[in-house]
Amino acid sequence: MVLRPLSQGDTETVAVMRLPTESAVTLTQEVLVLAQRAGRRIVEIANAGYEVVTKSDATPLTTADLAAHHIIVDGLGSMQPHCPVLSEESDAIPFSERTGWSRHWLVDPLDGTREFLRGNGEFAVNIALVEDNVPLLGVVHAPVLDVAYFAVRGHGAWKQCGGATPVPIHVRDVPAERPTVARSRCPTTGPRLQAFLNRLGEHDEITMGASLKSCLVAEGAADVYARLGPTGEWDTAAAQIIVEEAGGHIVDATASDLRYNMRESLINPHFVVYGDDRIDWASHMGAFDTDRP
Repeated sequence: MVLRPLSQGDTETVAVMRLPTESAVTLTQEVLVLAQRAGRRIVEIANAGYEVVTKSDATPLTTADLAAHHIIVDGLGSMQPHCPVLSEESDAIPFSERTGWSRHWLVDPLDGTREFLRGNGEFAVNIALVEDNVPLLGVVHAPVLDVAYFAVRGHGAWKQCGGATPVPIHVRDVPAERPTVARSRCPTTGPRLQAFLNRLGEHDEITMGASLKSCLVAEGAADVYARLGPTGEWDTAAAQIIVEEAGGHIVDATASDLRYNMRESLINPHFVVYGDDRIDWASHMGAFDTDRP
């Protein structure tokens, strides 16, 4: 991978990136290798059999989630710089402790557990480094699909299929005929999403699981993805830096970029992922989605 050097126009990026850029680029490659290792273990467990329990929030947890969690936490612990790790599977750290963090890892060891259980392969390992409440670097790796997306702030976004050379990705302008919406494979459409689609008008749809929907926007395969239900901060941080470095945005209903570790709750507001900023996508979300959890 050949990452572009920072240019004169990137002075604002330099000002907020306290981790040296060379270190961030090297760290991203290390994180990609770690995500691939966790992904291989998930696939091994899927093939060998696994146990499932239901968490307090009624979401499933498998032995594959936990195995990937331990691999990632152990791996991040050996990397420099040393940072706290906030994972979906270890999210009970109080805000009184987290509020002192200037930098931390944000991890979803198996994003898309329901897709994992369905056996469709549309799940991913998400790892992001958050600095001053914004993602600095991120990796989204889908082991069954054998594809990885990754980005470092100021160096663009990249996609790697298998062992091929990574290629840069970028969002697209919405085609003149109609936009393409990325959405989940859920057979029913909730009333909030249906209202969003109605406001949007005529459109095509492409289905995908987990954070990979955001990555479809980043690579220009889709134009927009609206999430009008609960998600955790670990679901979006890695995808957000990838989308932003590809030229897009992930914003809430007030058109504000998502931010991390700023309050007790780790639940995101409703958000929309888009590439073409000529359209006021957030306005399609409706007034009922302006409140933050």
